[in-house]
Amino acid sequence: MQSKELPAPGTLYIVATPIGNLRDITLRALDILSAVDVIAAEDTRTTANLLRHYSISRKMMALHRHNENATVEKVVNLLSRGQAVALVTDAGTPGISDPGAILVKQVREQGHKVVPIPGPSAAVCALSAAGITTAQFLFYGFLPASGGQRRRELEALKLQPYTIIFYEAPHRILECLTDLAKMLGDQRRVTIARELTKLFETIHSCELGDALVWLQADTNRQKGEFVLLVSGAEAPNPAELTEQAQHILKLLLRDLPLKHAVTLSAEISGESKNTLYSQALLLQREKNQPE
Repeated sequence: MQSKELPAPGTLYIVATPIGNLRDITLRALDILSAVDVIAAEDTRTTANLLRHYSISRKMMALHRHNENATVEKVVNLLSRGQAVALVTDAGTPGISDPGAILVKQVREQGHKVVPIPGPSAAVCALSAAGITTAQFLFYGFLPASGGQRRRELEALKLQPYTIIFYEAPHRILECLTDLAKMLGDQRRVTIARELTKLFETIHSCELGDALVWLQADTNRQKGEFVLLVSGAEAPNPAELTEQAQHILKLLLRDLPLKHAVTLSAEISGESKNTLYSQALLLQREKNQPE
């Protein structure tokens, strides 16, 4: 059995914390949190509850999305003086749709060591229980709050062949699913995961066209933090493209960025730009696969 881990001087620890069930904390995370000089927390009140649960008393400082740039210098100064600092967010892994990425970038650039303490992640938690058999996925995180911007983002994502993982807040879940169905198509499969690891955890799969009906059937289903896993676009049927169009696309992809190659291929061949784009993504995936 490994002995208790003590934090190293001048090191920033990125500590994942529970997304709901407090018993999901790792032993290593408890070791680090109980021994660092300072804990930088997204919300010190939330972190205080976690620390109190495990009888840990440590000095804390606030580091959230509104003060991260200003707080970086304070953390770097602490590390320069040989102190060990732990970064935590309200739940899950810092820097993944949460504050932390700016701090980590600056700390690394200053030459200080950054050590990840892995643990809970809502995206991986939902994916593991969704029964999705495709190996590839794309983590997007939160879509824009504005309806217009959200639909533009989804337009850019609709031909991606990967399962796409979104986070969403309860007050936007209905309009988000409405736009997902409108922009990606009613028949795409979606897994709706809410309140993961908590008492009312729910994981439900259906077609996007049925998602609103399911949510509106019980207002309790609209509460909590959401992870949405949406199936990717179906691979194009090469038979839908002429041999000439496929040949043109392959030639252009050798020397041009994907979008530029697709646009020129569509103009030259007269084929559907969407179909060419899907075929280009497929060709790109095949090229990148190890032999």
